Amino acid sequence: MRISKKKFIYLISPNKVYPHFYQDLKKVLKTGKVSLFQLRLKKYSFKQKIIIGKKINQICKKNGVKFLVNDDPILSKKLNADGCHLGQKDMSLSEARKIVGNKIIGVTCHNSIKLAKVAIKEKASYIAFGAFFSTTTKKVEFKASSKILNKVKKLTKTPVVAIGGINFNNYKKLLLNNANLLAISGYVWNNKKYKPLETIEKLK
Repeated sequence: MRISKKKFIYLISPNKVYPHFYQDLKKVLKTGKVSLFQLRLKKYSFKQKIIIGKKINQICKKNGVKFLVNDDPILSKKLNADGCHLGQKDMSLSEARKIVGNKIIGVTCHNSIKLAKVAIKEKASYIAFGAFFSTTTKKVEFKASSKILNKVKKLTKTPVVAIGGINFNNYKKLLLNNANLLAISGYVWNNKKYKPLETIEKLK
């Protein structure tokens, strides 16, 4: 998986699809800064995710953004998405590969080089580490530091994703420490000060 340096954002959906979400998403993706978009909706049914996912997939395709589904390779296949993201408690990468075929499969590695080595061996499309900063999007069980980004870069050319509490004040530090992509959610969708488009425009 090749990543352009200009497209360093891996955007994750809000926890809830709000009325202007699709308009906001179109504006954000048109900036050309987003490489990947992940559908992550924990409180919606499979049927609802299909309806929402189809709309998002169309917007992603129009803007040259890869569309991924969190946790669920079956939903990913059903939506004809570009791939899926797996947590450590989800299906194994080899099982997911049987379902989605030769698509993007990323793996959460928390703060562990050991987990990263397993994911690299299984040919993960990217490996994700975090949380680097405190976040309200999900409960933080694992803390990661920029040291792990530099360690993993010596091991592999597999793209590295940084997750957790990333915003305008801290994003550059992660890019300077070898993160290829920054997974961002709350900073964009729950920002009290700026609209989603403005939050993305601030990340240069």
